[in-house]
Amino acid sequence: MLKYILKKLLIMVLTLWIIITLTFVLMVSVPGSPFNSEGNSNEIVQQNLEKHYNLDKPLHVQYFLYLKSVATLDFGPSIKQPNQTVNDLLGRGFPISAELGLVTIIVAVLSGIILGILAALRHNGVIDYLAMGIAVLGISIPNFILATLLIQKLAVDWEFFPVATWKSPMHMVLPVLALATGPMAIIARLTRSTMLEVLTQDYIKMARAKGLTPWKIIVKHALRNALMPVITIMGTLLAGIMTGSFVIEQIFAIPGMGKYFVESINHRDFPVIMGTTVFYSAFLIVMLFLVDIAYGILDPRIKVTKKEGE
Repeated sequence: MLKYILKKLLIMVLTLWIIITLTFVLMVSVPGSPFNSEGNSNEIVQQNLEKHYNLDKPLHVQYFLYLKSVATLDFGPSIKQPNQTVNDLLGRGFPISAELGLVTIIVAVLSGIILGILAALRHNGVIDYLAMGIAVLGISIPNFILATLLIQKLAVDWEFFPVATWKSPMHMVLPVLALATGPMAIIARLTRSTMLEVLTQDYIKMARAKGLTPWKIIVKHALRNALMPVITIMGTLLAGIMTGSFVIEQIFAIPGMGKYFVESINHRDFPVIMGTTVFYSAFLIVMLFLVDIAYGILDPRIKVTKKEGE
């Protein structure tokens, strides 16, 4: 297991380096200067600004300075907000984005598992069809369209919830629903299919023969094995939630990292673009690593062994 963890850590570092390099290449490939949009016709001022942000140096020097900033976790000042550093923006936006993502994951996992279990226990019944109908709608409707519909109906027409911002639990309901519906649908369908398979296993039949209650059979014996495929896709779902939050944060005017990332692209704020990209990439890579470890802990049958011939 230790060798497996070390190998995963090495792959994580290599993956992050590739992302950092690709991000840098994409940024320097964009023609023009980020200061051109300022309407500043004074070439001397532009040259001084480029010198201040090291944009006048050769590309290989810029690249190594960029790697140094990543290694020291100091991404420098924002171009469009010189009085703010990228670290300040990340520190201000990440807690809000993390709160949105955490609540979304909890809602998606719990509701998806419950729907999947109910559908499996009432296979080919009304509850099964209803749960799977909800799942199909959740998969079919993109979160930004669902967000617009929720705002129109629940916030504007019926005035049940506030339209936007992030000030109270009531402000969290609509963005969480818009972001959690898709992952919830995937988890519900996967839980249903695996639960139906698990319920036909011999050890479940033995538990029933011993007179165990259905609830105890589900919770103690069937659920753990049924959740293994769900754990497998949690990394992918987490990545989808975190990247999807960019759009949702814009729609609901949530002051998270998505706001700064989108604004930095519009304004060609290179330090913020690279800082948020590296930060999100590192966060997702770590989460995927933790999912792999959790998968091995939940299923002791999984052993990390060498392949034959190695």
